[in-house]
Amino acid sequence: MSKLKRKIEKSQKRKKTKEAQEKVSEKLGMFDRIPDACLTCEKSFDKKDKEDVKSFRVVVRESENKVNLYCDACWGNAINIIQEISKKDAKSS
Repeated sequence: MSKLKRKIEKSQKRKKTKEAQEKVSEKLGMFDRIPDACLTCEKSFDKKDKEDVKSFRVVVRESENKVNLYCDACWGNAINIIQEISKKDAKSS
């Protein structure tokens, strides 16, 4: 019985690995769609600069087949706005 159990576990592991590889491939396929500037403030983005790569945020919208890029400042502003709206909604409820 343990032989069958190992076989099933190995099969499930292979399936999960294959699914993960497919997801990574899909994401990398959209790498060439990354814009050259922030969507909001149009701050330039250099794909080869480590600081830019670390500080910019990439949002992938698979359903729209679109990639959005935001600098750290614009991302922080958006998060603050969302938090303020959430607080106002919580107070009004």
